[in-house]
Amino acid sequence: MIKLDYTLESPEERNELVKKIVAELPEEQLTPQYLKILADYIIFAMDKEERKEKKILTDNHMVTVNKRETSFQGLAGQLENGEDGIYNMIANDKNIIFTPKISITQEDIDTIPALKELRAAIEEVEKQEKAATGKKKFLLKKQLIEMRQDQYVIKNAVHKPMGYINGTKSFSSLNLCETITITAEGEVKSNGIVSLFDPKHVSALLCNYSRLKEDSYGKFWSDSYFLMEDLDDLIERTLKDKYPLFYDLLIYKIDGKQNIEIQQLLYEKHGIKHSVEYISSLWRNKIPKLLADRAQEDYLVWYYTTQEYGKWKRCSRCGQVKLAHNRFFSKNNTSKDHFYSICKECRNRKKE
Repeated sequence: MIKLDYTLESPEERNELVKKIVAELPEEQLTPQYLKILADYIIFAMDKEERKEKKILTDNHMVTVNKRETSFQGLAGQLENGEDGIYNMIANDKNIIFTPKISITQEDIDTIPALKELRAAIEEVEKQEKAATGKKKFLLKKQLIEMRQDQYVIKNAVHKPMGYINGTKSFSSLNLCETITITAEGEVKSNGIVSLFDPKHVSALLCNYSRLKEDSYGKFWSDSYFLMEDLDDLIERTLKDKYPLFYDLLIYKIDGKQNIEIQQLLYEKHGIKHSVEYISSLWRNKIPKLLADRAQEDYLVWYYTTQEYGKWKRCSRCGQVKLAHNRFFSKNNTSKDHFYSICKECRNRKKE
């Protein structure tokens, strides 16, 4: 298969390459999805204004595109966790369009020196991006997105937006009662609207941590207060000693730092340089799963200690007595109790 050459800048050059690809490829490989990629390859070589004039993107479509671009940059600056907050909101429907409730006005630019300097820098990078090609163009575009996000961060730091919170819909007023069951497979399940046993719920709580913590602060009568207290305790017990890098990453994200800054901070403190994409993956997937798994393990230990007699066994390597359950010991059908003699933690440590 011929690769698309992104060093070709003109629509005419790209059109010739696409003709060659279509002529040489078997018909069954020319799927609708691949044809769309080829069409986009030609279209986006055109100047933005040229696309508007030729109605390749209709006026209504352009309104939608512009609105989504603005909303991403605006919201990322407003949310506690930047781009992660947006990913959290559009996880189920990427076609949702958000409109930021605040905007950057000329008065803001004139009265906030840092914002004025940033705007000048944005204009300079825009000129470089327009003249660049290939990977350099891609990197400059990413830089522009971050710089536009920073506009809202600067404005919010100087003029904090005012908003009204509907008391009947606030986090602290929610009824978070739940019924917890243990399935036949030994998994802990909750019917609550928010549960620390569910990694997705934990991820949502982390991405909105500061706002939720503020809303529940001091409200000792509310379920939300105790949920956030339980989350804090879970974070400390799960990450602080055993996963110090993850613990620091979580603190940095809650503080609102961007992934590129977190990458440098983690490198300086731990000597490990993860990619910004991997940092996002840790934040949205790995860390919530670790916390949810620990919450389930804690509940199982409590249940089989206080509510029902559980089977326990001693790990032959570390000597600790642990619940004979597939969360603590891997299954082994050849053994008498159907579990390996070495616990999962020791087995995983050996692999590392």
